[in-house]
Amino acid sequence: MRPSRGRLLRLKSLVRPLGSARGIALLLVLWVLMLLMVIVLSFAYLARTEALATLAFKNGLSKKFLAEAGIQRAAVEVLYRNQNKTLPQTEGQEVWRLDGTQYKVDTDGGSYTVSLLDESGRVDINKTPEVILKNLLLNRGIKEEDADTIVDSIQDWRDPDDLRRLHGAESDYYMSLPNPYKAKNADFETVEELLLVKGMTADILYGGGKGLVDILTVNGTSGKINLNAAPREVLMAIPGMTSELADALMENRKAQPPLNPAEILGGSYAAIAQYAEPLETNVFTVESVGYAAGDKSGYGIMATIRFDTDNKIRYLYYKSPVTGLETANAGD
Repeated sequence: MRPSRGRLLRLKSLVRPLGSARGIALLLVLWVLMLLMVIVLSFAYLARTEALATLAFKNGLSKKFLAEAGIQRAAVEVLYRNQNKTLPQTEGQEVWRLDGTQYKVDTDGGSYTVSLLDESGRVDINKTPEVILKNLLLNRGIKEEDADTIVDSIQDWRDPDDLRRLHGAESDYYMSLPNPYKAKNADFETVEELLLVKGMTADILYGGGKGLVDILTVNGTSGKINLNAAPREVLMAIPGMTSELADALMENRKAQPPLNPAEILGGSYAAIAQYAEPLETNVFTVESVGYAAGDKSGYGIMATIRFDTDNKIRYLYYKSPVTGLETANAGD
């Protein structure tokens, strides 16, 4: 028996709402699945970010500790040098040089590069004769009148009186500046203090790459330059020094042990000895850069240390991190 037309219409009216409900349910399921996928991807991204941040922090900490190890190793090498520098050197047991020579040390967790520079190899702006300061400036291409201004102003800044040198400046000049201040009339406490002196600029002090700041100091123990430690630029600022003699002195440092500089300089030694000597001091600047295994970027630390009479170490200067040092001391 065939269903009547009215009954078919009633069945269709019942099926239509059921089909619509199923379509809506499918859409809701799809939206929920999409939302869950977004949440899962977000959690995965956050987990990856946290993992990378943790790894970067670990590597940064490792590099810092390796750089610290370099500072401590340098201190040990100074003590070792004091005990063994006059003895014949065996391969692998050589004493470290104090002229800024870079050494690389490999460890299980990475490596570090470290260099030692005896502060007597730098020009002490509180003690070194004016002629060496002027020669440093002239050799860097500074005009003579500008060099005279800087050198005389350095002396005026340091001396206790208010008498102005020919090219110098005292408090009356500095008080006339837009941001006035008085001349210190005392020794420099930091090399950066030179920026307060008439004629000195950041470009002259810091330069491009290695600047004057790298060869000046306030921690020298005398006004004389250590011929066994001074960089070539400092050697060339010593009156009576020639390019050939400077090269010979630097080559002599590679010998174990090196010859007395008097034997290298010969007849020129008497004139040069007024401004230089081969004596070492107890104050050193250490530059150390730590590198994590497989990482070419480094973490740099610079410290100036002094050894007291009982061999205890006193830090006179400490900077961590030092930007740019990892480039200058890049490992091989």
